[in-house]
Amino acid sequence: MAHVIPFRGVRYNTSRAGKVSDLVAQPYDRIGEAEQAVYYKRSPYNIVRIIKGVAQPGDNGENVYTRAAAYLQKWIDEGILVRDETPSVYVYHQEYSFGGERLTRKGFIALGKLEPGGVHAHEKTLRGPKEDRLRLMRTTEGNFGHIFMLYSDPQRRADTALDAVIAGVEPTIKAVDDFGNDHYVWQVTDPDVISVVQGAVSEKDLYIADGHHRYETAVNFMRECQEKGWRPATPESFDVRMMTLFNIDEPGMTIRPIHRLVHALDDFNVETFLKRAESDFEVVRYSSLVEMERGVAARREHHAFGFYSGGVYASLTLRDEKLMDKLIAGNWSRDWKRLDVSILHTVILDRLLGIDARALEEQRNITYAHDPQEGVDAVDSSKEQIFFLLNPTRPSQVRQVADHGEKMPQKSTDFYPKLLTGLVLSKMEIDKG
Repeated sequence: MAHVIPFRGVRYNTSRAGKVSDLVAQPYDRIGEAEQAVYYKRSPYNIVRIIKGVAQPGDNGENVYTRAAAYLQKWIDEGILVRDETPSVYVYHQEYSFGGERLTRKGFIALGKLEPGGVHAHEKTLRGPKEDRLRLMRTTEGNFGHIFMLYSDPQRRADTALDAVIAGVEPTIKAVDDFGNDHYVWQVTDPDVISVVQGAVSEKDLYIADGHHRYETAVNFMRECQEKGWRPATPESFDVRMMTLFNIDEPGMTIRPIHRLVHALDDFNVETFLKRAESDFEVVRYSSLVEMERGVAARREHHAFGFYSGGVYASLTLRDEKLMDKLIAGNWSRDWKRLDVSILHTVILDRLLGIDARALEEQRNITYAHDPQEGVDAVDSSKEQIFFLLNPTRPSQVRQVADHGEKMPQKSTDFYPKLLTGLVLSKMEIDKG
């Protein structure tokens, strides 16, 4: 069950730190060296210095983690970061353009009780990112990035209560991200409104959309603290984690597909591949990328994939989804077997191209692209051999697979836009005896 708690968020004091848009950043796992350099130049107070600092030659006793803790404390001491006095929830709206539409995704930021058995995950996690985030949490004792949580409430009780209290009210925080998306946050302190929100989600299951590594890290840190005999000193402590909750039944939820690129195949021939594919797929050819995209989108309910190689555009639409029951051994659910990514990996990559699960895990033959033109260009440049276009995973599929206790294949979802890091922070208070 979902236990959400208001908290005294730590926020930038814009009179000292400057514009919020210059202070925030994309999630740590979306920041490469180029993005890191941009954020460093943008402001001396940009949150990147805490969530993904630059390593320096000779780092030993001091490192990116100890410097992060030093920045955090220094900014608090200097009034760059200020803690709100009243426990609050923070309404978070993202306004963005996607697929020719202007959309708004509505959620709220609160602390969520860490309950490993009561939160559903849909992605596998890797050891390296969890170790990295754990070292940061140990030194800073803070929460910076969001756990992007989904819950289902067709009655929209929390959304209705929060919409009413912010109607006509200027946002507490405004920011624009690197992609031109608008982010708005309203601080809500009314205990009655917060009580309605808590009641609306108290009986709901929570599903991690983004932030699997961060959630598992928070659980690991909580267990470390408990083993040491430490106790929470305030509601903002190690047994909770800052989360942003979105109602899956609220409009404005966008998941972008993550397309596949294939390379390092021996003796690959386009016509031979398409001929073999015809036994399981209806193959339709197109004259352009735009036509192929439209064809794949129109066949979304029938498990269609786009294919580009050697100047040939085509769609591959599965003839009979019962094939998945024959090809996939083990106790996978019907919902998992009907995922487009499961079909692509099992029927096309493994069966037709010989790229098995181990090769996928080791990324020997596969890279990924968000933009279809990027995929086509990579093939035309001979960097890649094949581009496969996918339709997006639906939010309901995330919930269905997670309900079975299963993990989706790697790179199944890309929730867009990402939640900005630095809008609201949470600082733990721990009684260490």
